[in-house]
Amino acid sequence: MRDPFNTEAVGFDDPLAMLHACHERVRHYAGLLPRLAAHVTEHGVDAQAVEAARAILRYFDVAAPLHHADEDDDLFALLAGRLQGEPLRVLRELQVEHDVLGVQWQHWRGLLMSLIQGHGAVLNEVSAMAFAQQYIAHADREETHVYPWAETLVRPDELVKMGRRMAARRMPATD
Repeated sequence: MRDPFNTEAVGFDDPLAMLHACHERVRHYAGLLPRLAAHVTEHGVDAQAVEAARAILRYFDVAAPLHHADEDDDLFALLAGRLQGEPLRVLRELQVEHDVLGVQWQHWRGLLMSLIQGHGAVLNEVSAMAFAQQYIAHADREETHVYPWAETLVRPDELVKMGRRMAARRMPATD
């Protein structure tokens, strides 16, 4: 089992640790959204708000879809053939949540783009908190259920291949 207190940098040679590290970033950027909403309510759209909005956009436009692909296309695909009953149901629910979170993100993306472009945007603090909490709860469920299953059901050679695919997903396209 992964040591949560180990602060060494993780790489694609340990894909499960990479997925955990991605969840830490999910928690950070999801948590930043309600803080941004509160900041805009109190201070308006200032340089700090624009910087935060850009950071949130960058994470959820680039890193989050890659993370979801890592899980859906690699980890969940491996586990789906090895789980049954309640564990398989949980896995399928989490896959559906990726799509739901992606659709919800598009709403926030539009608001943040409007804010950055100076068109004004109202960021509802309650809605921002709900989105953040849903994303964080999703990550918690994966860590509670899926990742422990992976530690026991996915072979080391499969993890190596998974890590390579994760790394390849992040390689710039060459034309």
